[in-house]
Amino acid sequence: MALTSPSEERSPVLVAFGRTVRHLRKAQGFSQEAFADECGIDRSYMGGVERGERNIALINIAKIISGLGMQPSEFFQALDAAQGQPPGAQPHTHLRQR
Repeated sequence: MALTSPSEERSPVLVAFGRTVRHLRKAQGFSQEAFADECGIDRSYMGGVERGERNIALINIAKIISGLGMQPSEFFQALDAAQGQPPGAQPHTHLRQR
């Protein structure tokens, strides 16, 4: 749950994780605040996750995946697709309807 300082470079996996969460959240029509509420996570903490600033605990990863209505394998496939893409690129995902 550590917050990186502005001088630290963000871990590529944290950035890809956050980018994937943001893309999937928006694809489902959630605002950041509504999604954080759905997950039971503070909105400002969720913002840090989406920016790749938070190295979050497994329990919070599970809350986010559940909030997206996905199986962990589906989420991590989307994360795999997002890794290695340039900043700002959208992961290629196949969302299932809620």
